[in-house]
Amino acid sequence: MVEFCNAITTNLTSFFRESHHFDFLRDQVLVPLGTRPPGQRLRIWSAGCSTGEEPYSIAMTVRESVPQASRHDIKILATDLDSDVLSRGRKGVYADDRVKGMSQARISAFFQEQVEGGARRLAITPNLRELITFNQLNLMHELPMRGPFDVIFCRNVVIYFDKETQRDLFKRFALLQRPGDVLFLGHSESMFKVSDAYTLVGRTIYRRNES
Repeated sequence: MVEFCNAITTNLTSFFRESHHFDFLRDQVLVPLGTRPPGQRLRIWSAGCSTGEEPYSIAMTVRESVPQASRHDIKILATDLDSDVLSRGRKGVYADDRVKGMSQARISAFFQEQVEGGARRLAITPNLRELITFNQLNLMHELPMRGPFDVIFCRNVVIYFDKETQRDLFKRFALLQRPGDVLFLGHSESMFKVSDAYTLVGRTIYRRNES
């Protein structure tokens, strides 16, 4: 059954996909955090993390935006149904073509070059790895997390769900977030006539409403 689920899941992803989401994360969440006293708690969930490009992009944004991130309690949860892609995400090793379009400054800062089977590979640096926990999770099942999550990335996932399943999932997301917390959806996804727990504040960017 595990192999069957892995075979039918869709895993298209890339680093900094839909870059305006990471700009919003930087400007509206992380930069303000950096001005606050030490010990601030921040939880970010990448729901449907695939092979890890999304959570590592989040971690890069954290490191770039909050130079003294270690002063705070910042953690990123990365989950996916597919155990194969989770394994690759935990490993954090990518071919050159996976970082195409990323600046050389970022590549130098967040990847370490290594050779596998005569081919060059780029491995994620430890200072990104330490921010992320990878876990297998089926979004159709009861969510074991207690939250709250300041930010949830659930992009290009609910497009595969029917409206009733979307309503149920967004209802459960809302229980894990406080008013003002942020939810990012994919470029072709919307909460229109699906959930009134969130307000649209940008391109597929939502804020949790007051209860």
